[in-house]
Amino acid sequence: MRTKLRTVSFLFALCVLRSFAALRQPGNDPEQSVTVHIKIREGTKGENSSNRVLHVSDASDVVVWLKPLDSPVADKPAVQEPARRPQVIQKNKSFHPHLTVVRVGSVVDFPNHDPFFHNVFSLFDGKRFDLGLYEAGATNSVRFDHPGVCYLFCNIHPEMSAIVMAVDTPYYGVSDKRGTVTIAGAPDGKYELHVWFERSMPEVLKGLTRNVHLSADSRDLGTIVVPEDPAFTPAHKNKYGQDYPPPPRQGYPQP
Repeated sequence: MRTKLRTVSFLFALCVLRSFAALRQPGNDPEQSVTVHIKIREGTKGENSSNRVLHVSDASDVVVWLKPLDSPVADKPAVQEPARRPQVIQKNKSFHPHLTVVRVGSVVDFPNHDPFFHNVFSLFDGKRFDLGLYEAGATNSVRFDHPGVCYLFCNIHPEMSAIVMAVDTPYYGVSDKRGTVTIAGAPDGKYELHVWFERSMPEVLKGLTRNVHLSADSRDLGTIVVPEDPAFTPAHKNKYGQDYPPPPRQGYPQP
């Protein structure tokens, strides 16, 4: 009986130790989380624009990522990939979610949950593709095999737009409405910090790039103010570079 009790106690202690070790693995240690605070400065026009600094209340969908400078990413502890492949769903003539960030090499699914046809295409450097016309219930997939920003549109519905961004590092995060970005699993070391926001000019975002050093005493990287482009518009052409034709009067064809 005592032997059985000792065995049970040993196994229980072993499980506790393994659980503790798992929590201390890179990517699971809360002490390795990096925090960044985002404020979006409202875009303004006119001569007095420099004197007017207003911060937008919703600071979501700003991407921040860290590229290791000490050694290649391959030498760093890998962040665990999601159990399910990311999806950009077509529903109610919209893409959901609007912004998806993945590591280079990831496959993203594009299911059509509407009762009519859709087309997903992108003509931008992040990934150039055209999934063609496909019906309700169908799913197409794309592998994002090099870093960059990919703007997605539907060639049938001009109101549809989304973004898939591929980054070549496991250390990235997206701001919430309050502007908080949390990047998990980044070990101590030197990194190049990058920022991206849909409503900002590329040259402005490039100017926000800087080197940072992470250590036990330096896990909060402070506040980054991201200027909004006053000329930003979600309007776009179709995949032929032309204006969208008006929608059919009789509704969309059913598959």
